[in-house]
Amino acid sequence: MALLLGVDTGGTYTDAVLIRDDEAVIASAKSLTTRHDLAIGVGGAVRAVLAEAAISPEEVSMASLSTTLATNALVEGQGGRVALIYIGFKESDLTAHGLAEALKGDPYVVLAGGHNHAGGEARKLNEEALIAFLETHKDDVSGFAVASQFATRNPAHELRAAALVAEVTGRPVSSSHQLSAKLNGPKRAMTAVLNARLIGMIDRLIGRAEDTLTELGITAPLMVVRGDGALISSAQARERPIETILSGPAASIVGARWMTGADYALVSDIGGTTTDIALLKGGRPAIDPAGARVGAYRTMVEAVAMRTTGLGGDSEVHFISEGLSGGVTLGPKRLVPVSLIAIDAADVVHAALDAQLRSVTPGEYDGRFIRAVPGQTHEGIGPREAALLERIGDGVHPLGDILRARIEQGALKRLVERGLVQISGVTPSDASHALGRVLHWDAGAARKALLLFGRRRTGSGNMLSTSAEAVAEMIVDRLTRQTALALLETAFAEENPSFDLAPEVLASHVLMQRGMTGHVGLVKLETGLNVPVIGLGASASSYYPAVGQLVGSKMILPEHAGVANAIGAVVGRVTMRQSGTVTSPSEGKFRVHLMDGPQDFGDQDSAMAMLETVLRDKAEADARAAGAADIQVSVKRDIRKAGVESRDVFIEATITVEAAGRPRVAEG
Repeated sequence: MALLLGVDTGGTYTDAVLIRDDEAVIASAKSLTTRHDLAIGVGGAVRAVLAEAAISPEEVSMASLSTTLATNALVEGQGGRVALIYIGFKESDLTAHGLAEALKGDPYVVLAGGHNHAGGEARKLNEEALIAFLETHKDDVSGFAVASQFATRNPAHELRAAALVAEVTGRPVSSSHQLSAKLNGPKRAMTAVLNARLIGMIDRLIGRAEDTLTELGITAPLMVVRGDGALISSAQARERPIETILSGPAASIVGARWMTGADYALVSDIGGTTTDIALLKGGRPAIDPAGARVGAYRTMVEAVAMRTTGLGGDSEVHFISEGLSGGVTLGPKRLVPVSLIAIDAADVVHAALDAQLRSVTPGEYDGRFIRAVPGQTHEGIGPREAALLERIGDGVHPLGDILRARIEQGALKRLVERGLVQISGVTPSDASHALGRVLHWDAGAARKALLLFGRRRTGSGNMLSTSAEAVAEMIVDRLTRQTALALLETAFAEENPSFDLAPEVLASHVLMQRGMTGHVGLVKLETGLNVPVIGLGASASSYYPAVGQLVGSKMILPEHAGVANAIGAVVGRVTMRQSGTVTSPSEGKFRVHLMDGPQDFGDQDSAMAMLETVLRDKAEADARAAGAADIQVSVKRDIRKAGVESRDVFIEATITVEAAGRPRVAEG
C-alpha cells in the first residue's frame, strides 16, 4: 500500500491530505499559514492529517508540496531586492518591455556584449564594468539576474557573468537561458528578474518544509508542483523557483480532474489572495503558449493557461464614494482579515475598534491594523522604512498610531511590497464571519470593523450603512459579481478570435449583464456560461452557489474542494521538457545551439539527430533526478522551410523532448 502526503501552502491556509494508492482520500486537515515561519503551518497541517488517519510518519511513501507563495508574491509585488545584469541590449528596452516596472527601482547595469542570431559574438563582454557593478551592490541585494542578447543561441556571456557574480558576491544568480530556450531577450530578462526575486522565499519554504517533515519522522523525498501541474524534485524547484508560479492553481486543476473525472469544465479556485480560473478540455488543462501571466507580468515559464485575478477571501475591500448610494469593490491586494488578527492580539484590536466606534468623527485608518513579519531580511531599505519598522516592533498596532505623517505612506507601501509588513483591514472573510457563514475566527471583531466601514459617507452625504450585516452582504454580493466577471472573461478569452472586442469588454457588456438576469422586453436576452464550473477552495461552498446561479451554470462543488491543491500535489506526474534549435547560417551548414555553445554540421539529419540525443538525455536525466519511474519519452519536431526557386530551403527547426513518469514511491 502506498500512502501519499500532499501539502499546499496557500496565502491563508496550509492544507494536507493523505491518499491511499492513488485512489481515495483517507484524511485531510488545515492549519493557518504562518508567513514568518512557514514550517509552523506545514507542521500543524501534517501532524493533524497523520493524527486523523491514525498512521505513523514512516508509513508515508511520498510527500509533495504545491504552493501559491510565488504567485501571490508576484500579484502583490513582493519578493527580495535584486539586481539585473543586461548584456548587449539598449537601455531603452528596459521601459519598452516593462522591465523597469518589474525592477521596482532595484539596481541594474546595461553592458556591452551579447551574441547574434547565429550564435556568434556581437561584442566583447565588458567585464570591468560588470565587476565594478558587483562590488557596488554585493551587500544590498539578495540575488542577481543575468540576461544576454541571443543567449539561447550562445550562452557564453551569461555563463561568464554568472561566474563573476558567484566569485565577487557569493549571491544566487538566475541566468535567462536556463529558464527558457525561446528567443525574446527582454521577456527572458523579466523571467530571470522574477526568478531571482523569488529564490530566497521559495528556498526558505522548501527548506523549512523538508526540516519539518524530517522532524516529524517522514523520510520520503519531497516533490514540488510546477506551474504546468507536473512534479519536480525539491532541489529542482530551489534552482528555478519561477517554475512554481501557478503551482497551487495547476495542482488544483489536477486535483479537480481527479475528484470529478470532468473532461470539459471551467475550474475556479478561490484562495485568500487570488481566484484562478482555467479550462479543462479533454480532461487536461491547456498550457499557455505565450508563457505564464501573473498579475502585470508575462513570463516565459510553461504553465497552465489560466487567468489569475487578485480576488479572494482576504482581498482588500475598497469604498466607492461616487454615486448617491456608494458601494464597494475588491482586490487586488491581500489584507490580514480583522477577524484573524484579533485572534493574535484580541486586547489591542478590540480596544482600538471600540475607541474608534465611540469617536464622533470617522478616522482615515479606522478598522486598520499593522504588524511586522518577523524573520525577514532587511537589506536595501531606506531610513524612513527602517524608522517605521522600529516603531512597529514586534506587536500589533492600530495603523493610525504608526503612520504619523502622510509622507510615510510611501515608505509603508514599500515595506508591504517587500513582505516585511502586513496590513489588516476589512475583507470578504470578515463579511462571512459577520453573516455567520464561517466561524473560524473572531466574528465580534469582524462586526465592529464592518460597522466602522459602514460609517463612510456616500455621494449623497449619507452613511453607507448602519448595519454590519448589510455591509457584509454588499461585500459578498460584490465578490459574487467579480467572480462571475472573471469566469466570463476566461470563457470569452477561450472563444476569441470569434469576437472583435476584448474579453473584459464582452464580460461586462450591458447586453451580457442584462441577459444573465433574463431581460425580457421588446428584446429577449438570455446569456450565461455553457459549461459547468468546478468550484474549489476552502470558501467555495460559501460563495460559489450564488456565482453558479448568476452565470446560469451548473456549479460542481466536490467533497474535498477545500483541499484540491493538496490532492493535485500528489496525483500528478513528473514531466520534463527540453527544447533546442537548429539553424542554417549559410547553405550547407547546420548549427545546433547547445548549452555549452553552438556546434556545426554539414547535413541536416546529423544536426537534428545530435540535438535530439542531447535533449533526450537531458530530459530523461532531469526526470530521473526528479524521482520518476517508468519514464516514457515523446519527441516533437517543428521544421520551418521556405520555397526558393522551386525548392524547399531549411530555415530553422525546433525539437522538443518530453520525458514523463509517475514518481517512485517507497514501499509502505
